[in-house]
Amino acid sequence: MPSTPSPLRYPGGKHSILPMVSELIKANKLERGHYAEPYAGGCGLALGLLFKGHVHEIHLNDLDRSVWAFWEAIVNNADQFINEIETTPITIEEWSRQRDIQLSASSNDFQKAFSAFFLNRTNRSGVICKAGVIGGFKQDGKYKLDCRFNKKGLIEKIRRIEKYKHRIHIYNDDAIDFIKTIDESLPSKSFICIDPPYYNKGSTLYTNFYNTEDHKTLAQVILGIKKPWILTYDDATEIQNIYKSRRQFRFNLNYSAAKKRVGTELLIASPRLRIPGLLKADKLSA
Repeated sequence: MPSTPSPLRYPGGKHSILPMVSELIKANKLERGHYAEPYAGGCGLALGLLFKGHVHEIHLNDLDRSVWAFWEAIVNNADQFINEIETTPITIEEWSRQRDIQLSASSNDFQKAFSAFFLNRTNRSGVICKAGVIGGFKQDGKYKLDCRFNKKGLIEKIRRIEKYKHRIHIYNDDAIDFIKTIDESLPSKSFICIDPPYYNKGSTLYTNFYNTEDHKTLAQVILGIKKPWILTYDDATEIQNIYKSRRQFRFNLNYSAAKKRVGTELLIASPRLRIPGLLKADKLSA
């Protein structure tokens, strides 16, 4: 799998399952339709589907104000954002300044957007607020803070995204509100991919994480969605039980948070969704 089309590094990012999701879209005759993600994060999967022509328009939502601001900026204000990339030094001093911007309540949306991007590219595993800088403050580690900050390559990714700006819709809503809205408003030829914060370790990775009751509340909404959908989660027994009335499959995902490894995740499918053969062998229930 080539590198993600997203300028962000994201724990648990789903670009690696692009072949699987594109097969699901094809099998269900949803190609060239609308595609929505209530938890957009790094958007690698959504952008891959758009760039390869599997879907025509994408709807990306994230409640995290900084993540939303980033996507809003590069879709609708790419020139200014690229200028910031070109003129900002990649140093420990700048890292500290950008971290202060991210933590300050007085920073505006564009400042939040760029600081989130800067920290995402210079922090361990791409974790924006809950991880340290690559190489440490003394920069005596094997890798330095600029090792994931290839300005030329990142600018190219942003320019490519900008070309599709009229087919990318950005939202800053609560995920449950977003799901309810798009389930009613999007055309019938639409597909929803739901990738909530992990059940286990979510609090260590994301600004907006869920407790057990939050996951159960979300499930009540998901189980009522009328449009075709899939749900991806970490392989937790609690999640298997919450969604025991729906078909469940296991798939492998390459993780970058903490250390390089291959982990097993759950894919849960809406009732009438046709499942290609590549997933049927790993079916768990329902």
